[in-house]
Amino acid sequence: MTIPAPRLAGPSAEWTDARLLYALEEVVETELNRHLKVTKDWMPHEYVPWGDGRNFPGFFEDGEAWDPGQSKVSDLGKIALVVNLLTEDNLPSYHHEIAALFGRDGAWGTWVHRWTAEEGRHGIVMRDYLLASRAVDPDKLERFRMAHMSEGFESDNRHSMLHTVAYVAFQELATRVSHRNTGHHSGDPVCDRMLARIATDENLHMVFYRNLLKAAFELAPDLTMKSVRDVVVDFRMPGHGMPGFERAAAQMAIGEVYNLRIHHDDVLAPVLRYLKVLEIDGLGPEGLKAQEELGLYMNGLDSEASKFDEKLAARKARLAARAAG
Repeated sequence: MTIPAPRLAGPSAEWTDARLLYALEEVVETELNRHLKVTKDWMPHEYVPWGDGRNFPGFFEDGEAWDPGQSKVSDLGKIALVVNLLTEDNLPSYHHEIAALFGRDGAWGTWVHRWTAEEGRHGIVMRDYLLASRAVDPDKLERFRMAHMSEGFESDNRHSMLHTVAYVAFQELATRVSHRNTGHHSGDPVCDRMLARIATDENLHMVFYRNLLKAAFELAPDLTMKSVRDVVVDFRMPGHGMPGFERAAAQMAIGEVYNLRIHHDDVLAPVLRYLKVLEIDGLGPEGLKAQEELGLYMNGLDSEASKFDEKLAARKARLAARAAG
C-alpha cells in the first residue's frame, strides 16, 4: 500500500507529475477496487442482431450490396453512430496518451489496462451492430476509420497529468450522454439497448476520474483548479479530427444528440457541482483567478446555449408550420 505525499504548501509549481502520481496512487487503488466491485462484465456479441446479417459482395457469390433502405435506424442515428464509433476506434491512441502519463505499473497501470479493455468492448459491439444491421455503408465506414486512425490523436491537455485527469472526468460523461441520446434517437430498440449498456460503462469511468479529481483538489487545489479551468474552456471531444466531423456535429446539435445546452447542463455543470468547484475556498492567487475565470466562462456558455435554444425552437416552429401548411 502506498502512502500519499502530504499536501504541499506554497506555489503550485512544487507539485510535479511524479509527486502527484505517487500521492494519488492510494486513491487510484481504492477507486479501482470500488470499480471492480460495481462493474459487471458483459458480452458484446449478445447485443448484436446476428440474425439480420448477410454477406456483402466481394468473396461471396451470394453477397448483397449495401443499400440505405436496409436499416430501420434513423438518419440522425446513423450520423451519430458513425461519430461515436470512430471516436471509440481511436482507443490505441487514447491508451498511449494515458499510459504515457499515468504509467503501466502499480495501481495506475492496472487501471489503465482495465479501462482500455472495457473501452475495447464499445468499438467491438458498435461495429458488429452496424454491419449486422446494415445501418451504414460498410465501405465508407472503413475508409473513415482508416483516415481517422491514420491521423492519430493528440490531446489538448498540455500533456499534464492533472489536465488529463480533468479532461477524462468530463469527456467520459460527454461520451455517456452522446451514446445515450444516440440510442434514444436511433429508432431501433436493439440499438438503444446496446448504447445504454455502453453508457453504463462510460458513467462508471466518469465516476472513477471524477473521484480522482476530487482527491487532486484536496492535495493541490490551485494547480487542479487551473487544470479544470483550462480543460473546460478549451474542451473538445476526441473525435474532432475525424472526416466530416463539423457537419456531423452540427446535425447532432440540431437533432439534440449533443449541443451547447446538453454540454453545459448534462456534462460540465454536473461535475463542477458535484465537486463544488466554484465554492472551493482557501485558494491562492492563481487558483482564485482560475476559479473566477471558470465561473465567468460557465455563465457565458449558458448564455450561448440559451441563444442556441432560441434558434432551435424557431427552427422547430418553422418546420411545424411548413408541415401543417
